[in-house]
Amino acid sequence: MSIGHTLLGLLESGPRHGYDLKRAFDAKFGHDRPLHYGQVYSTMSRLLKNGLVEVDGIEAGGGPERKRYAITEAGVTDVAQWLATPEKPEPYLQSTLYTKVVLALLTERDAADVLDTQRSEHLRSMRVLTDRKRKGDLADQLICDHALFHLEADLRWLELTAARLDKLREAVAR
Repeated sequence: MSIGHTLLGLLESGPRHGYDLKRAFDAKFGHDRPLHYGQVYSTMSRLLKNGLVEVDGIEAGGGPERKRYAITEAGVTDVAQWLATPEKPEPYLQSTLYTKVVLALLTERDAADVLDTQRSEHLRSMRVLTDRKRKGDLADQLICDHALFHLEADLRWLELTAARLDKLREAVAR
């Protein structure tokens, strides 16, 4: 996820302080990984330097000055270009799970146990996500669906690998 583009997009509705940007980000996108304040301010500093935001106002208070940021026309253009650019599909050709299965075979451990343990963990995660999806709003349901579809694909791979384990053992031994 591009934090900079996400913050720019949030600024399109109007100027905001860094604190407000963090709260908006966390409410919409940070359920599982909230944004750190330092990341907000370092990102805003970079966006300011690149001319994508400007300081719309400064308020003095009991602590440090509070800057209110506004998106510039260049920032609006940048967000539009980012939204129009498709994300590169990630083929997952470097999988830790695949590595574990092959290493288990190379070291004469039980690769089926590795697959079974992982299958159990995937099913547990799927139960948690399904429960969260059931209780969540539409946005939460959609992000849970995204995660569930990926986990389902992993489960299919686990089953396929388990079915081909003898052939894989032979291939790895060569």
